Amino acid sequence: MTSSVKFGIDRLLADPSLLAELEGRRVALVAHPASVTQDLTHSLDALIAKGVQVSSAFGPQHGLKGDKQDNMVETADEIDPKYGIPIFSLYGEVRRPTGQMMSSADVFLFDLQDLGCRIYTFVTTLLYLLEEAAKHGKEVWVLDRPNPAGRPVEGTLLVPGHESFVGAAPMPMRHGLTMGEMGHWFIEHFDLDVAYKVVTMEGWQPDGSGHGWPEDRIWINPSPNAANVNMARCYAGTVMIEGATLSEGRGTTRPLEVLFGAPDVDAKAVAAEMQRIAPEWCAGVIMRDCWFEPTFHKHAGKLCNALMLHAEGPDYAHHAFKPWRMQALAFKAIRSLYPDYPIWRGKDFKYEYTDNVLAIDVINGGPALRDWVDNPAASPHDLDVLASADEAAWVQMVRGHLLY
Repeated sequence: MTSSVKFGIDRLLADPSLLAELEGRRVALVAHPASVTQDLTHSLDALIAKGVQVSSAFGPQHGLKGDKQDNMVETADEIDPKYGIPIFSLYGEVRRPTGQMMSSADVFLFDLQDLGCRIYTFVTTLLYLLEEAAKHGKEVWVLDRPNPAGRPVEGTLLVPGHESFVGAAPMPMRHGLTMGEMGHWFIEHFDLDVAYKVVTMEGWQPDGSGHGWPEDRIWINPSPNAANVNMARCYAGTVMIEGATLSEGRGTTRPLEVLFGAPDVDAKAVAAEMQRIAPEWCAGVIMRDCWFEPTFHKHAGKLCNALMLHAEGPDYAHHAFKPWRMQALAFKAIRSLYPDYPIWRGKDFKYEYTDNVLAIDVINGGPALRDWVDNPAASPHDLDVLASADEAAWVQMVRGHLLY
């Protein structure tokens, strides 16, 4: 069955005029396992088969092969055994491409499937590539792909001074853009002088029936723990658990689809408390209590009680579902029921190469969310006012960059 949506890579391969622009030029591909064509051929193989002169490839976090399971597991540079070209790691010795890496090509094709969330590091990888391309006079093309979380925007803006590899710029957690659109915003925001092109998708409807992900396209994990579209929709909330002592479900087959898992927390009681504090933040999604025993990572080998999210099926309401608020609410309910519970990981846990800062503050791009959870007097309205102002500002800021 042919999909009604053509992704950037498929459009490039089918368009002789675009291919002609690459003729006689050395081309680099930034890719991972989900960088595939409609018939699931990897973009690297498809480009070379089409006669494109691919002189190097780049792998982001988790590697070109996507074999690195956990965060902060680095990938080494290597030579591709089939094509003999260098494969540079942008999550190893460096996260920003070096001058030597940039000298390996004239045009850089960025073909990463994103999850629509600021903390997913491919966003920052795009910014670093654009900045280095501007310095070295190189050209960047984004071969655009869907934002599987769709257009909704949610979360507070990153506070200047809190930038990190999981926080490239003052954007909200759930940004609502494709990578092609994000590139345009980066160029404007950072005033970059860079040759930039987006090979747009054809037929993508962010508000269509798939709510961002075309229903007739196969999902391939862009990273090992991004197993399905449900995870992509929940991730802008559930990723915050990486800054908590609670389990996000790593070490199970459904990571980052739970609001928490812990051996010493009563999931049903937390769900009831969430409904009591802010029922409107529980809308659009089904919350189900369940049990799991992680085989590795937090609480490994211990039976955990958890709340699983189902942002799918006939009861899913895309524009009502607020994963960031819902996750904040889960923390708030745990704090309410267990006032002394050590929710947050300490400063000794260095999250994504940061120093002397709490992981939860790195993830949220500032301390506001943690402060709200830990302040018994703070109401849902207080967080909502803070986030709503930031969300509205972001929507205005990026409106001119929307391509679909």
